[in-house]
Amino acid sequence: MELGITTFADTYPVGGVPTPHGLRLRQVLEEIELAEQVGLDVYGIGEHHRADFAASAPAVILAAAAGRTQKIKLTSAVTVLSSADPVRVWQEFTTFDLISGGRAELMAGRGSFIESFPLFGYDLSDYDDLFAEKLDLLVELTQEEKITWQGQFRPELNEQGVYPRPERKLPVWIAVGGTPQSIVRAASYGLPVALAIIGGQPAQFVPLAQLHRRALKESGFEAKDAPLAVHMHGYVAPEAEQAVTEYYPSYAQAMTQLGRERGWGVMTKNTFNNLRGRGGSLVLGSPEQVAQKIVEVQRLLGVERFMLHISVGTLPHDQVLRAIELMGTKVAPLVQAELG
Repeated sequence: MELGITTFADTYPVGGVPTPHGLRLRQVLEEIELAEQVGLDVYGIGEHHRADFAASAPAVILAAAAGRTQKIKLTSAVTVLSSADPVRVWQEFTTFDLISGGRAELMAGRGSFIESFPLFGYDLSDYDDLFAEKLDLLVELTQEEKITWQGQFRPELNEQGVYPRPERKLPVWIAVGGTPQSIVRAASYGLPVALAIIGGQPAQFVPLAQLHRRALKESGFEAKDAPLAVHMHGYVAPEAEQAVTEYYPSYAQAMTQLGRERGWGVMTKNTFNNLRGRGGSLVLGSPEQVAQKIVEVQRLLGVERFMLHISVGTLPHDQVLRAIELMGTKVAPLVQAELG
């Protein structure tokens, strides 16, 4: 199973002072370099368009990281396809793939934030239709050099060449938050899926994992060619209580702030402890505890990739780097030894 890290390049205030965007982006590049050095398989960056996140253009950041690394896979996590031009997204990622020597991946999603819709002139009432149409065009771009295509939201293409062409088939994943229709749509194209498990219990996602494999088969695809991944919040420190002490303030602040926007409750210590307990969605603790939960999630869902999202809110940079180092040097060997 592959292990990796994701980030949204959060800039939530630490001690009341927001992290400058430039500094945060440079920190992300340091994180990616370290992730490769300690043997992790993949690093992903999510797209957001608001002041408390620095990564509105993941392909640019990932291309910069490609110039500083040699082996690690680099992916968006996610690209908000609904408010983007699939042709331009394709060009950006194929260019980045060529620069990286074939290490780029594209993870497309509808987006859990809505800021990009008014920013790029889209109507939220078209939320589902936009994604469905643009995914159709994106898949077409992975298969054909010259495109003839017509839709509702983008000018038609008539035998139009789209360049550059990649030297291999660019991996395209679909990010899913828990909607069965999204699982079936991805499977109908034979695409791999990344499940965002950021609350509740991973066991709740078992039906979706089963649905993906079943829908792939019904659509004429092999499950081995369209793997399943999970993205989960978490943190690893040398000792369990140290992990709790260091992670809770940033995590609670970020989740409470987002909760106010979305109608969730305040993140309390009791809720936090329930999430980090056995069967919860928070992967947090000592290397042994983190490895145990990753193994449990893998056996529960049968995933081929696990992505740990460390910075929920802005943790001190040295703590993030230490967590990445522990993921590679301590957690990964334990997971691989258990899973074989």
